[in-house]
Amino acid sequence: MRKSAIIPIALAGLFLSATAFSQDNAEPPSPKKEDRRENKRPPKRPEAQLKAPTVSESIDSEACSRVRASVGKAGFTKVTVTCDKTYAYVQSDTYPDHSLMNGITGTNEQIPVPALNYAAPILLNPEISDTKTSIDAALGVAINGVPIYDYSAQGEIDLHGYDATKDTTKLGQLDECGGHAGRGDDYHYHAKPTCMIDSMKNVTDATIIGWGYDGFPLYGDANPDGSAVTKGDLDVCNGQSDKQFGYRYHTSVEAPYIIQCLVGKVDTSILPRVAPLKGAAARADLRPPREGVENLKHVKKEDGTRTLNYTYKGTEYYTRFKPSESKANCYDFEQKTISNNGAVESGTYCR
Repeated sequence: MRKSAIIPIALAGLFLSATAFSQDNAEPPSPKKEDRRENKRPPKRPEAQLKAPTVSESIDSEACSRVRASVGKAGFTKVTVTCDKTYAYVQSDTYPDHSLMNGITGTNEQIPVPALNYAAPILLNPEISDTKTSIDAALGVAINGVPIYDYSAQGEIDLHGYDATKDTTKLGQLDECGGHAGRGDDYHYHAKPTCMIDSMKNVTDATIIGWGYDGFPLYGDANPDGSAVTKGDLDVCNGQSDKQFGYRYHTSVEAPYIIQCLVGKVDTSILPRVAPLKGAAARADLRPPREGVENLKHVKKEDGTRTLNYTYKGTEYYTRFKPSESKANCYDFEQKTISNNGAVESGTYCR
């Protein structure tokens, strides 16, 4: 639903732009004294490009091992982590193994489609910035390779003023797992990834469940030592100081639920976005009713067919796709949407 998700980004394979940052001993900002300076919108296109390393090209380091271990210990074998001297690249198709889309009432009629060569760059040597960065796009990535957004449905947010009219949770736009599909038919989280956590091996309060693009880790609702996070502990970005990493983010029951902004230095020009499906004109301007839908259910079959069924004013609607047998990274779609007045449409759309 985020407006930024419809902006095509020219990414070839795993190509990303990068800027290196040096590490110093800067202290994390106090959650009691908020720095109100903000760096909001990222550049629309990369300024430079570099290639995420392959497994054989990956450079080992202690910081790289931490990111890789957070993924490996959780059992997410389909997610790959490789590193260069500056970044750990969490590589995935952004499509989780857990159930998804079920429980949504405020649907945008999008359906999650696996992304192609998604690589989330996590800074290996994070450094606290003088400004907080709010991005109308992903702020980080969960350890299962799914991007993490702030709580907002679209547009910029006021970091110091919660807006219920943009809250994806309150608007019924999120599934029972804390995520949904955006304008690029891409799955991402806006809140605590509950189904991901339930599927993880050996999860405890000390388990890292994600990473901000600035290199700082994301934990659950409690502190790593098991103690409760009390009111006032978390700052505007939904994090606090950390002895090991310098800073850490948290999920929370109340808004903003997950990472709201980045406290560390970050090169926003390199951050990946999932572009819309090519040739999918029928899916380019889906505008469902504000009053929502009923009985929404997402089903995935063994042959790879995914179907999203839902009801509106007594009429059934659906979107269905399966992998194309003739074109790589393409999908054969059929849909009957509210946005397109119930017309049955079909086509082959590609990543």
